[in-house]
Amino acid sequence: MERDEIIIRNGIVHILDSSVGLPALSDTVLELGPDLNDFIRSLIYKIASGDEVKHCRFDEETSQVYPLLKDFREDNLIEISKELAKQLYTIMNQNIAIPAADLLIATYQYQSEPYLAILKLNYKETFVHLTGETEGLSCNDIIKYKATLPAIGSRLTEAVLINLSSLETMLVEKKYEVNGVKTNYLSELFLGCKTRLSSKAKMAIVTKAVDQINKTYYEDNFDKQMEAKSIIQNELAEEGHLDIPAITEKIYGEEPEIKEAFTEKLEKYHIEKERVKPQSQSTIKKLEKQFLTTDSGIEINIPMEQYNNPQNIEFITNDDGTLSVLIKNINHLSAK
Repeated sequence: MERDEIIIRNGIVHILDSSVGLPALSDTVLELGPDLNDFIRSLIYKIASGDEVKHCRFDEETSQVYPLLKDFREDNLIEISKELAKQLYTIMNQNIAIPAADLLIATYQYQSEPYLAILKLNYKETFVHLTGETEGLSCNDIIKYKATLPAIGSRLTEAVLINLSSLETMLVEKKYEVNGVKTNYLSELFLGCKTRLSSKAKMAIVTKAVDQINKTYYEDNFDKQMEAKSIIQNELAEEGHLDIPAITEKIYGEEPEIKEAFTEKLEKYHIEKERVKPQSQSTIKKLEKQFLTTDSGIEINIPMEQYNNPQNIEFITNDDGTLSVLIKNINHLSAK
């Protein structure tokens, strides 16, 4: 996704402070100057290009949001945004764990497609200065302020991006306590949609399953553990995605029993046949290095590309069963 291809059309903000008792709904759209335009564009870009985003579709029979959007028109933005704000505020008011926020709703265009962004700007606590006058004397103070909006460059934890042509929906969300149970209230209670796992969640499931299987079957086989991590990293580096059936075969193909155990772990999440394509470099970078800790407490941080290069590092199994790590061709050594 290219950030500069996001064209902001209109926006409106409603104040959803559950401590007040009523939402403060706006009757007018925002004046979109260059700074505000750039702020909204940045928020949308960080959501759409991140690996935390989940894809979902509305349950047309039960969703209260779907009827508002299926025949959406730009000239109805104010009224529709008010209705969306009221519905969300009702949920927030009934569940005090959900944080207060400003609700920024914007229409935008990306590659000629119309979109609606529902951005929940959760309040942050910060300290600000306050200038006043007491008995004719100027007085400056520092107070805690609880309604500060996210900073420029922030990545929102709760937001929805909806393609207004297809109603395909992307969202990021966070669980909060609803009736004593941690719940994805944004998708389940507000949108009324069924979500799929994000790329980040799928990657975490795969790497955790590999770690669990290796601990069970290869706890004393260091080479096999490193080989599995190397295969995953190489697949991402060379293909730009993780083909789960392919890496399953590469890692465990010669051991049918272990392969089946690994596949069963993925089947619980219905991702055993999927292809995972991370968008964010931060997701990929986490797999580019391997942190090793010896039983004597020595920590080693190895880039996986160096692990695959025997000219630079070698793991040696000694006659007594211990391991030695040989680091080669060092021209300069620095301490940090």
